[in-house]
Amino acid sequence: MNTRFASYLFFLAVILLNAGCSVSKRVSNIRPGDGKLQTDGRINILNPDVAEIYWPGSSVKIKFSGTEVKATLKDERGFNFFNVIIDDSLLQTLKIDTAKTTYTLVAGLPEGNHTVELSKRADWFRGKTLFYGFQLASGSKLLQLPAKKRMIEFYGNSITVGAAVEDNIGDKGDSTFTNNYRSYASITARHFNARYSCIASSGIGIMVSWGSLIMPEIYDRLNPDDSTSKWDFSKAQPDIVVINLFQNDCALLTLPEHAQFKRRFGDKSPTEEFIIRAYSNFVQRIRDHYPGAYIVCVLGTMDAVKPGSPWPGYIEKSVTALHDPKILTHFFAYKNSPGHPKVQEQKKMADDLIRFIDSHIQW
Repeated sequence: MNTRFASYLFFLAVILLNAGCSVSKRVSNIRPGDGKLQTDGRINILNPDVAEIYWPGSSVKIKFSGTEVKATLKDERGFNFFNVIIDDSLLQTLKIDTAKTTYTLVAGLPEGNHTVELSKRADWFRGKTLFYGFQLASGSKLLQLPAKKRMIEFYGNSITVGAAVEDNIGDKGDSTFTNNYRSYASITARHFNARYSCIASSGIGIMVSWGSLIMPEIYDRLNPDDSTSKWDFSKAQPDIVVINLFQNDCALLTLPEHAQFKRRFGDKSPTEEFIIRAYSNFVQRIRDHYPGAYIVCVLGTMDAVKPGSPWPGYIEKSVTALHDPKILTHFFAYKNSPGHPKVQEQKKMADDLIRFIDSHIQW
């Protein structure tokens, strides 16, 4: 090889190397620990580079100037879907792979300022998702989102999760048709531009559940799948807490042969006094963590509020026994249709709850 040709190859290599460095510098990685990244829900930021997402409705959001954005995620089991929300409008549903993958969330946006949000659609028991950050392209700039001045936290079952909300044919509550973003809880929080926390699990009750855990055993967890993982309630103090539980208790108390009935109650149904006390005890736990919050105890819209049902009365008696003027009751109307609430039924619940809050709470 002559000296002149060798010099040319060296010069070309330097150019390519510098070009590669320029490309890498053009990508801006917005890590989970970045102060301009806004989170909703109980999200565990393990370190500045990775966060664990568990609960339905938990979300990560940024504001930026630019035309495209990517995100890097990895799912525990491959059963999770996330909503991609651009400029506060649903754009697509993203299924997360078990391999660490970088996804293009949107490209070709008009020049200017935009927001992008990833929101977990389904139950925590579909597995956790690791979030490694957003990536912005050349010329983009990360901007500061306005702080939300209010916060609402929900405790609930599949109704609050949004199970089967998008199943217009049947009532499948799997992660394909479940979408917490379209639940009454999420809609209500967005209406008030409030921070949102959703501690909900399909099939769960206060006294008995279709599965092994009841809400008093899980409500205080950061990672709901880990009994040693405790949430620090001082991190976020909601203005309003909404509790929508007792639907599954109502159903299971009619099934004395069910394994979970036997596990919790043996061979004898709980008395009315036991039921009322169980509810009061749970509400008091919430009050102990949030001494200044309004607590709204709701129920519905499935057969726990069917005309003649005693369950709204149990809740009223429980709340009366607590003698707390900032604990309120409100019951959704019985929807009188099969299965879980669908999109329009969830919207109707949200409208009802919004009216109630506007009428009864100054915040």
